[in-house]
Amino acid sequence: MGRVDVDVGEAATIPSGAAHLQRKLGGKEVQLFALGGAIGTSVFLTMGTYLPHGGPAGLFLAYSLWCINVWGVNESFAEMTCYAPIPSPFITFTAKWVDEALAFSQSWAFFLCQALLVPAEITALHVLLTFWTDKIPVEAVVIVTLVLYAGLNLIDTRWFGIAEFYMSLGKLFLIFMCFAFTFFTMVGCNPIGDAYGFRYWNNPGAFAEYLTTGSLGSFWGVISCMTFASFAVCGPEYVASVAGETRSPRRVLPSCFSSFKWRLGFFFAGSALAIGIVIPYNDESLAAFIAGTVPGHGTSAAVPYTIAMRRMNINGLPHLVNAIMMTSVFSCGNGVLFAASRALFVMGQSGRAPAFLGKTTKRGIPVYAVGTCLLIGLLAMMGASDSAVTVLDYFIDLCTICGQFNYFCTCVTFIHFYYNLKQQGISRDSLPYKGKFQPYVAYIGATCAVALMLLLGFDVISPFYIKWFFLDYTLLAVFPIAAVIWKFVKKTKYVRIGTADLGLNGMVQEVNDYEDLVVPEPQGFVERAFSGMWSWKGLANTILRKKHTN
Repeated sequence: MGRVDVDVGEAATIPSGAAHLQRKLGGKEVQLFALGGAIGTSVFLTMGTYLPHGGPAGLFLAYSLWCINVWGVNESFAEMTCYAPIPSPFITFTAKWVDEALAFSQSWAFFLCQALLVPAEITALHVLLTFWTDKIPVEAVVIVTLVLYAGLNLIDTRWFGIAEFYMSLGKLFLIFMCFAFTFFTMVGCNPIGDAYGFRYWNNPGAFAEYLTTGSLGSFWGVISCMTFASFAVCGPEYVASVAGETRSPRRVLPSCFSSFKWRLGFFFAGSALAIGIVIPYNDESLAAFIAGTVPGHGTSAAVPYTIAMRRMNINGLPHLVNAIMMTSVFSCGNGVLFAASRALFVMGQSGRAPAFLGKTTKRGIPVYAVGTCLLIGLLAMMGASDSAVTVLDYFIDLCTICGQFNYFCTCVTFIHFYYNLKQQGISRDSLPYKGKFQPYVAYIGATCAVALMLLLGFDVISPFYIKWFFLDYTLLAVFPIAAVIWKFVKKTKYVRIGTADLGLNGMVQEVNDYEDLVVPEPQGFVERAFSGMWSWKGLANTILRKKHTN
């Protein structure tokens, strides 16, 4: 098929049956969304509360191990999504290559995970505001935030991309600032001249004890940190969520996925390391904030960086940290609202949700799906009658189960995809992206997802807390039961290995035709910089190109 000169800046219609969505997200918006979309409450606000559970080494070990696992999951997302960049691709893959019944459960799990994060992030915003004043009512924060989210998600997809681009830059600035603060203060560049280095790894120690004493207590401390890491460490699903609205997807998406492993290590494992350096795990101020015995519980006042800043008489910086942290949390809520609405849109089109949710405006906005997600955001009003931090914990536990179930389904789907390619004689070398160490990392990812779902509430068994037990384990039973019921009602059939339609009923060919017809969007400096910054060679090439252009 010949190539024609089409401006990709115009609204390009998405193939694959989602006829009214449009590809409006450019490379720089997708790259920054991939870079910062998953960085929010979990990295800045709540990670420090698990430091007393595992200690600095336990927290760092738990995050490092879980990052390795999520990188394996990322390889499964990447290979399938780059092959067929369509709306909510991983759910469609499960339906076409495994079983529609499993896709039904997966779609609701992913939707609930993203939708429940909307009120969670709004709750976190209110908590951050209390750093300065507790006079602003929860209701006002919820309404104002939802109005802003509505503006960014209902007007035009391009405005969503632009907003995420700049807010992601703010997240990057904050992360680099926190890392710089850690490094310079630990070597003695601070007002009190204390070169504390890794002092707190020796006193009180590298590992904390949780639930019991001795080596077993240290082990449970690492497991506790890992259960939170399973909520905090994420990202490939966000890249996949915007695949269907990305211009030049087969050029943009591979670099987003391939650099993800370095982002995992730098942002998540790096943050866990830095937090364990700046304060000891038995810090009295941190313990008082966690217990709620002093004002500021749950705000940035309880963040280890802020505690360290105040201890070193750096009084202005905590206010800047809190301000940028608020934009980061707002950005994360905006991103999960986008992901949830697109998932609900595809569910409406595929019959897994009411059909009206699959309709869009003439500008390609799934208005009913976005509106439904905004209504779910009103759950943040729970903070008006209950502790905002307690409400945030509710959402974190529910989202963890949903997220891990989605990862499990994606890994199972990839295993089917892998063996279908093999039996149908299609070389993986011909794919736009070939995942590493497959299918082994998919097996590991599926196993770890099941293990973490079972371990999520291990610390509420003895003593037994009935409320938290049901929060942690109800959905673990609901999703498999929902799949069985859907299979019985709809009489769905398991897709046997070797018989799957890898062309997705013409969807893959439509994407091929789209790529042939549209001149790829040129790779700008910002996109080259953020895709190449994770390797010296890529960064050097970017700088040389910039100099040559000038």
